[in-house]
Amino acid sequence: MEHQSAPDFELPATGGTSFKLTEFKGRGVVLYFYPKDDTSGCTTEGLDFSALHAQFQALGWEIFGISRDSLKAHENFKAKFSFPFQLLSDVDEKVCELFGVMKMKNMYGKQVRGIERSTFAIAPDGQVARAWRGVKVPNHAQEVLAFVSNL
Repeated sequence: MEHQSAPDFELPATGGTSFKLTEFKGRGVVLYFYPKDDTSGCTTEGLDFSALHAQFQALGWEIFGISRDSLKAHENFKAKFSFPFQLLSDVDEKVCELFGVMKMKNMYGKQVRGIERSTFAIAPDGQVARAWRGVKVPNHAQEVLAFVSNL
């Protein structure tokens, strides 16, 4: 997927807004896909991106988190941790499928279908500059910031 045009999509977002990727042409967009609102890894990842949000914005990049949770769950999660960016709700997994982040995972010895933690840096020209798959949370937000600051 790297160095290809990112697929356009539209999803409902927190704050009563709607997100459409083509509306961000000319700006960098970081899309991070995470498994579930209000779980430890996803909370840490959101807080890490929050802590660096101003630095991303200073470089002309916007951050958006995506999961299959409902908008209501997203609003609660965003409010609880004061995330400065919007969360996108992909309840029917359309965008997860577009980006190929749905995987079979082991949860407590059972096979379940879920989101593989993944991040995509979409350059201002709409190309996927970098894709991170199977992300480990520690230092990930810093790695993404370092990457986009060198573009």
